[in-house]
Amino acid sequence: MSGSRLDLEPFTVSQDEIKEMTKNDRPSTEKLARKVRMFLSRRPLREILHLKPQHSAAVILVVLAVFWGALEIRSRITHVYEYDARISGNLITISSRVPGWITKIPVLEGETIKVGDTLVVLDREESKLLVQQLEAEVNATAASIKRLHARRDLVAKQSESQYQTAVSSLKGAKSVVKALKIHREVAQAELQRTQSLYKKKVIPRIQLEQAMTRAQHVNVEYHKSVAQLQSSEARLDEAAANLNRVQVLDEEGQVLRQRVEQLRAKLERQKIDLRDRTIKSRIEGVVDKVFVDVGEYVTPAQRLAIIHDPKTIWVEANIKETDVRKLKIGQSVEISVDAFPDLDITGTLDAIGNSTTSEFALLPTPNPSGNFTKITQRLPVRIKVDQKEDLLRPGMMVEVNIDIRDR
Repeated sequence: MSGSRLDLEPFTVSQDEIKEMTKNDRPSTEKLARKVRMFLSRRPLREILHLKPQHSAAVILVVLAVFWGALEIRSRITHVYEYDARISGNLITISSRVPGWITKIPVLEGETIKVGDTLVVLDREESKLLVQQLEAEVNATAASIKRLHARRDLVAKQSESQYQTAVSSLKGAKSVVKALKIHREVAQAELQRTQSLYKKKVIPRIQLEQAMTRAQHVNVEYHKSVAQLQSSEARLDEAAANLNRVQVLDEEGQVLRQRVEQLRAKLERQKIDLRDRTIKSRIEGVVDKVFVDVGEYVTPAQRLAIIHDPKTIWVEANIKETDVRKLKIGQSVEISVDAFPDLDITGTLDAIGNSTTSEFALLPTPNPSGNFTKITQRLPVRIKVDQKEDLLRPGMMVEVNIDIRDR
């Protein structure tokens, strides 16, 4: 072939051959192929152009088939093509952490939601009452602690004052006893001396009686002071006991403070329970499916709805293990979506699986009988793509064409 001119080797045929070749309007495929090869290899172009219309159409179809086959072979050499692919996303299952009756579902399937939007509301009345009850108990216990602190301070002041008074009184009583003890000894000695003089008739009896009266008086005063000393010691012991009472009140206050901490912990837990009865979205996205209705009783971890972020999507394709060696991270991928044939999408190979899909099958594939049929396994690959006007949705089937020329 040179330029637009097609040089074909000329040949001659008989009239019988021409009649045999053209007598049937619809030749079989085998005969048609043979005739096309013969025409293309031997007949001049002007004779081919003068074929019947059905023969010309067959020639054109064969040429197109050859051209298409060449393109297909070239594509298989430079690309890895896979039909088993679909769009995936983070489908988030919404569930409740607490049991209860559903009172409100303010969203609908397909509705767009934002962060903080309410999805499901459970009955809150009982939980709200428990919160109020625990708050009242916390306040009452805190008030008891306050009263106990005031009482403790009062008792501490009184006990300290009583103790100091008792100490002073004891010191005074000891001093009096000590002084009277000396006076008593002096009075006893004076009485003995007076008695001795009286026996000798040196002094009159009245002096003896005066000495005896003085000695008795000092002795009485001494015993009074001893009694007063014992009373002061008793008061000191009582004041010391009152000081120990302050310590007891401190221990009671510690018990009440621990009680308050327990009540506050219960209150916080109950507040969490109350908040959990209003289930809100933590992402921006759409509601894919709602599985419950108003009035139903739900249990913890029960599936209520499914949501996802349409901006975070990717393509998952299962590639034959024989083609994995041709892949590497970062290769360009052409993606066609079955739902939108005119939509052109280009992605990037992001990850190649480390285990075949059969390893995650629910049913194992043992071979106890010894019969074995070798089946090509597939490995999952992940392709990063960008959202196109919110048209791409998880689950959609796609076809991927991975360019491997730059490997």
